[in-house]
Formats: sequence, structure tokens, C-alpha cells
Amino acid sequence: MHAFAKRSRIIYCLIIITVVISMSLKSRIVTADDVSVLLLELQGGISPAQVHLLEDGVTQAGDDDHDLVLLRLDTPGGSVSSMRDMVKIIMNSKIPVCVWVGPEGAHAASAGTFITASAQVAGMAPGTSIGAASPVSSSGEELSETMGKKVTGDMVSLIKGIARKRGRNIEWYAQSVKDGVSVDAQDAVTLNVVDFIALNFDDFLEQLGARGVVLGDEKIKFSRDEIEVTEFDPGFRYDVLSWLLDPQVAYFLLLGGMLGLFFELSHPGVVLPGVIGAFCLVTGLYAMSILPTNAAGLLLLLLGSVLFVLEIFIVSYGLLSLGAVISLFIGSLVLFREGTPGIPLGTVLGTVLTFSAFIGFVIYLVTKAQIPRSGVGMESMVGLEGEVIEIRGERMKVRVRGEIWNAETEDKIIFDPSTSIRVVAARGLTLIIVKKN
Repeated sequence: MHAFAKRSRIIYCLIIITVVISMSLKSRIVTADDVSVLLLELQGGISPAQVHLLEDGVTQAGDDDHDLVLLRLDTPGGSVSSMRDMVKIIMNSKIPVCVWVGPEGAHAASAGTFITASAQVAGMAPGTSIGAASPVSSSGEELSETMGKKVTGDMVSLIKGIARKRGRNIEWYAQSVKDGVSVDAQDAVTLNVVDFIALNFDDFLEQLGARGVVLGDEKIKFSRDEIEVTEFDPGFRYDVLSWLLDPQVAYFLLLGGMLGLFFELSHPGVVLPGVIGAFCLVTGLYAMSILPTNAAGLLLLLLGSVLFVLEIFIVSYGLLSLGAVISLFIGSLVLFREGTPGIPLGTVLGTVLTFSAFIGFVIYLVTKAQIPRSGVGMESMVGLEGEVIEIRGERMKVRVRGEIWNAETEDKIIFDPSTSIRVVAARGLTLIIVKKN
């Protein structure tokens, strides 16, 4: 009896504890009177511009007392370093950040998969897809075996940690990195990759309110009528920055700047190409300082431009130009580090060949202009310059082209020795000269 009574007391205590915990959990699920949502739109490749967009949005959400941030996502992927920064912002935000992949036809590929996985609540529109998160090189090609293992292992560990934190399908997310698999919205919900399907962001918010979202220490439920949505305006600065930080735009600006400065150096005094070139070069270098750029690639591009300039002043029979073309090509290939959506090989080939052909044409024109005009017999002396070295009666001895000639003027004026002269005509073996101004 004593043992039975002791067991009964233990059971009663467990029941009481269970009831208290249940009541405590229920008390933390409350209904909100008004929920303020800040809506951000993220489209296109992931770059530092998108990092600034998300960071500014989360900051504004905190300053304006918004309850949660909704990120409308449609991206093919992008920079690994930028993706990591965005994941850190979402995971460490005091305000819940939710992701909706939409509208129909949108996708959260590559880096977008990581961003979706990191959201507190994630939804997808019908006809959208997620996955294909295998790391690739900056030119879109597969990584080498050794590098591929290292980068893939790092990415797998990152996405597994994110999925575990958010209670999602760890194995599928790991497989999306290792094997590059992707799924549509319906399968994503079935596999617990995302939480639900939503036709639009209004439907997303309505389902979110019915499910509830954790705000601080409370789980808040709300209806669609209680939601106030504010669209985040990134402003003109973001538009310019997102355009400028596109790797291909930055690459073209850099080459355009080099081309403008080369034209100014080969044709001094034109001014406009030099001004435009300097602007493009400085702007391109600014973009390169933010993008994950290889210093070796940038130096090779600059070296190629220097070699083209030297071709004007040094007779190399085309060797300097050949070295410049090779330097530009290799520099373009290695300009951006691994994991950055860099420049496709076809674009590199077309750009380098066009750039080199234009500069080669300019070098040809400059070199042709520097070649002395040739003539036949004494006519070749016209236009040359020299100096008076001796006076002999009404004639003078002058040195022109290292040779001693008889010379006189039209009006029989005699110049003093060492006077600089210019040949204007020839009569027999006598040069007709004038005083050089």
C-alpha cells in the first residue's frame, strides 16, 4: 500500500506539471490587434547591393516598429559571400524575416535556396522552384575536384545548420548542394523544404496569421484584416548600386575606362575620351573594390593596357600587342573569385577581341602618322629642318638630315650661323630655305 501511494503521488505530480506547462504554452499564444509588415522585393542575382537592401530593410523595420519583414524572392543565385551576409542578417534579426518565393515562374536557385532556408517562415507560389545549390566557378563551370570538395563540404555544413535551426528537411537541403537537385512548390511542401504554398503575398500573410508567428517570446496569430503592409522603397541609391555591382557591368566600365585613357594618350588634347575614360575607370574600380575580385586579374587587365600604350613608342613588331591580348584574356577569366556569377567565356572572348581590334586600329593610325613622308629625289627634302653652319658669299651651307647642302633664300637674305631653318623647295642641288619660327 505504501508503494502504491508513493507511485500515485508521483503520477499526480507529473499530471500537475503537464497541466502547468500546457497552460503556460497556451498563454503565450495570443491574438494580435494590429500587425505591421514591411515588404521587400529581391529580384535578380545576389550581390552586395542585395545585402544593402536587406540590411536597410531590417534596420528600417526596427526603427519604424514593424512586427515582421516579408521578403519576396526571385533569384537565380549569385555571390557566396553576399549570400552568407544575407543569411546572417536573417538569422540574427530580432524581427522575424519571412520569405515568399513568387510570383508564379519565379525561383530560389543556388544562393536563393540558402536564403529561403534561413527564413523563420517560408512559402512558395505555385509554379515556382527551389534548389540547384551546387557551387560553381565564377564562369559558371564546375570546380576542380579538390576545390569542389572543399567548397561543397563547407556549403553543405552551412545549409544543414540552417535547416536544423528552422526545423526543415536537413537531408534534402544537403542534397540540393551536393547533387544540385531542385523541386517545385508542391514537392517542397511535401518534403518539408518550405512551410506552405501561397498564391500571392496576401495569401501568404493570411496563412501566416492562421499558423502564427513567433514575435519575441510570444506566438502571435492574426487575420488578414489586422495586417498593415508597407512596401520598402530602396531609393535611387539601390538602383544605381545594383546596376553598378553587376560583375559584367563593372567589367565593361573598367575596360571602357582603359580604352578612353588609351585614346587620350595616343591623341593628346582631345580631352573628351580622357574625361569619360577616367570616370568609367574610377567607377569600375569602385565596383571591383566591393565585388569579390582577384587582384591578379585586375593587375593583368592593367598590364594589358600598359603594353598597348608601349606599342606606340616601342618597335616590337607586334609582340607587345600580342602580350597585351593574352594579358587581357587571362585577366578577364580570373577577375572574379570562385562563387561569384562572373563573366561567361563567350563574353570574355568577344570583348577582348573587340577591345584589341579597336586599339590595334588606333595604334596603326598613330604609327602611320608618325612615319615621315617619302618623296623622290630632292622633293624628299621639302619640309625638313636644319641649321646654318657656314656663310659663303651669297650662299649658305646648311646641315639637314645630317648632310651638308648649299642653300639660299628667295630674297637672297643671309642668315647667321646656327640659325634654325626649314626647307621649302629645291633647285637642282641647292635648297631654298626660310627661317624657322
